[in-house]
Amino acid sequence: MQSIEALTLRDDEVARMIIAAEDVACVHPAHSAEHALLVLIKAGYSAIPVVASSGVVAGIISKTMILDRILGLERIEFDALSDFLVQDVMNVDVPRIRQDQSFIRALQMSIDAPFLCVEDDAGQFVGLLARRGILALVHNALRKTKGSS
Repeated sequence: MQSIEALTLRDDEVARMIIAAEDVACVHPAHSAEHALLVLIKAGYSAIPVVASSGVVAGIISKTMILDRILGLERIEFDALSDFLVQDVMNVDVPRIRQDQSFIRALQMSIDAPFLCVEDDAGQFVGLLARRGILALVHNALRKTKGSS
């Protein structure tokens, strides 16, 4: 079997898999947790990026992070949702990759992350690279390789 490095994966194929920042559901660090939970539910995602006003990714927020915060001993404290902000519960350990980094690096990083935040050289959020897109590229490349041998 051929190694993954030998697959033909052009930069333009990878670039097409990036979901542009303007099409990504995200929240601001100063938004309420209630707002973030609504965005997560309406968008149908379990986690989304937290983007600061400067355009830099500040963290990741998920339904689980929010629900863990409002979980009481005997019940879920839904009233507490408006008492804290996204920045109070977000994870600042963000899986991020620059636009110019290799596909192999993105593939390696996607093992532990469902999506990667794509940044330009200045650290500005330009979009998202989902694990699904990465796997689709690998799958198509493997099919082409198998078909040509």
